[in-house]
Amino acid sequence: MLIMKYISVAVSAIIVTVFISCINVNTAGTMNPFRKKKTDLPLDKIKLPEGFDIDVYAEGVINARGMDQSPSGTLFVGSRGEGSVYALKDLDGDFHADTMFVIDEDLKLPVGVAFHKGDLYVAAVSQILKYENIEERLGEEIEPVVVYGKYPTETHHGWKYIAFGPDDKLYVPVGAPCNICESEDEIFNTITRINPDGTGLEIIASGVRNSVGFDWHPETGELYFTDNGRDMLGNDKPACELNRLQKDGEHFGYPYCHQGDIADPEFGEKRGCDEFVKPFQNLGPHVAPLGIEFYEGKQFPTDYKNRMLIAEHGSWNRDTPIGYRLSMVAIDENGKSQGYDMFAEGWLQDGKAWGRPVDIEQLKDGSILVSDDFADVIYRIYYKG
Repeated sequence: MLIMKYISVAVSAIIVTVFISCINVNTAGTMNPFRKKKTDLPLDKIKLPEGFDIDVYAEGVINARGMDQSPSGTLFVGSRGEGSVYALKDLDGDFHADTMFVIDEDLKLPVGVAFHKGDLYVAAVSQILKYENIEERLGEEIEPVVVYGKYPTETHHGWKYIAFGPDDKLYVPVGAPCNICESEDEIFNTITRINPDGTGLEIIASGVRNSVGFDWHPETGELYFTDNGRDMLGNDKPACELNRLQKDGEHFGYPYCHQGDIADPEFGEKRGCDEFVKPFQNLGPHVAPLGIEFYEGKQFPTDYKNRMLIAEHGSWNRDTPIGYRLSMVAIDENGKSQGYDMFAEGWLQDGKAWGRPVDIEQLKDGSILVSDDFADVIYRIYYKG
C-alpha cells in the first residue's frame, strides 16, 4: 500500500508538471489555455458610436497582426516581431477564446494568414507557406509546404497581408524596399496575385508604396486597399490613402505622386500626378492604415451595411501622434466616397498609445474582431443597441 501511495503521488506530480508546461511554454504545436479573466486594459477609454461596446476576445496573443477565420470558427492570427502563427478557438461560444495553438514559430515576419479550403496560407516575406488540413492537425508539429518562394527577401515593408479573392486567387502585396525610391525590379510597389498552388504570378496594381490591408466590395467585387504614405515630408503631408482598383494594371502614383496631388520632391518631375489613379479617399497624414473590412453583417444598424472599417495603426514620426483608431468610409449610390469618419478611438491618450489596431475580422454573429500588436490582444466590438 505504501508503494502504491508513492506511485500515486509521483504520477500526480508528473501530471501537474505537464499541465504547467502546456500553459507556459509556447512551442510549435502546443495548446495554451487562456486565463478566463478581464484584462486590465483601459477599455473604458475607447469611444464608440452609441449602442456599441468593446470587450477582449483574447489576450496574450503576442504581436497579433493579420487574422482570418475558418467557416468552423477557428481564428488564425499572424505576427510580426514574434515570428509565430496562432490558432484560437472559442469552445463554449461566449465570445472569449478558450485555447490557443502555436502552429509555427521563428518564422520571418509571418504577418499575413489566409484560410482556404482546409489549408492555412502564411506570408513570410519571400515565401508563401501552406499548412495542409490545418484544423485536423492543431496541436501537432506541421511541416509547411512552400507554395511560392520567389518574392523579394528585403524586409523593409517586406511583411505582407494576404487574402483570397472572389476569383479564388491569393492576393499578395509587395511593398517598396525603402521610404522613397525608384525600384529596378518591377515586383516592388505592387499588389500581385497567384493561384493557390503558387503558379500564375501576375502584377495587378503598381505604384503602391505599402499596402497591408485590402478587401473586395460585396456587391461590385472591386478591390479596395489601404496604402501608407511616404515619410519625411512634414507632419501634415502626404495623406495616407484608401484606393480602389477598377481594372488590372492601374498605377497609383508611388514614387512620383502622393495623395493624388503632391509631386514627390525627388521623383515628381519624371511623371505628373495626372498620369495616375487618384485615391478613392485620402486619410489622415501618417495614420498608417492597415486592415480594412467591408461590413456585411446584420448586427450593426442597417446604415453600416457595406461600409469600410479601417484599422489605423498610428503615426511613428509625427510630432503630434495621430491614428491609433478605427475609421470608416461609406460609399454612395454612385460609387463615390461619402467621407472619412471615426468609428472607434481612445487607444491614444495624452499623446501616448496603449494600443495599436492592426486588422479587422467579422464574426458570424455580426460583431467584429480587432487585433492589437502593441497590447497583444484581440478585441471584440459589438452592437447591443
